[in-house]
Amino acid sequence: MLVASILLGVAFMRWFILLLFLACRVEGREMEELSKNPKVYLIRNFLSDSECDYLISYAKPKLEPSKVAYQHDGQPRPNKNRTSSHMYCPYNHGDVILLSIEKRITELTSIPHSHGENIQIAHYAVGAEYVAHYDSFDLNTPGGAIYGKTGGQRKATFLMYLNTPEKGGSTYFPKVRVNITPVKGNAILFYNVDDTGKVDLLSLHGGAPVLAGEKWIATRWLRERPFK
Repeated sequence: MLVASILLGVAFMRWFILLLFLACRVEGREMEELSKNPKVYLIRNFLSDSECDYLISYAKPKLEPSKVAYQHDGQPRPNKNRTSSHMYCPYNHGDVILLSIEKRITELTSIPHSHGENIQIAHYAVGAEYVAHYDSFDLNTPGGAIYGKTGGQRKATFLMYLNTPEKGGSTYFPKVRVNITPVKGNAILFYNVDDTGKVDLLSLHGGAPVLAGEKWIATRWLRERPFK
């Protein structure tokens, strides 16, 4: 009985040390905290080169000019502040690579898969940008209320860089002076609301103009309730 207890204790310690190691790996090397308020994290090497290339090739034939949803009626329209092109992956796509990426996002954020919007893939040519904006909705406006009914507030944004632009194209948070250089395979996670669920005004962010080359990103917005 004593020997069995000792062996059980050793096994438990090994399990505990492994969990501790994995936790440190996530916090220390895979996720780097760039800001506490708003919460912004950098995840290096989230995507492999082949996954990045696949997403770009997947999106190229389906791109269309990007639009912005207007608060007064919720209708998406072209806007001079957003000069990229994009496409949305189908919701029930059944694509093995997309499913694998979505699964990893769920595991990393602990936000259920059902709360994620369709992945959007966007392309920025030279000069293209997305002026500083909020990903969250103003639920008190007619347009915001419409989007809120499909899953509630956008709790968090998970943005993946599919290539490394030659110059420019950084993601910036002007209110907290955080500037992130796009690197192929890296991702950032940031929260659009605070711990109480209120829109975090410090989460204002934008995509700086591409000065040379091009920029490709993929984004999955995560809601507070199941997305439908």
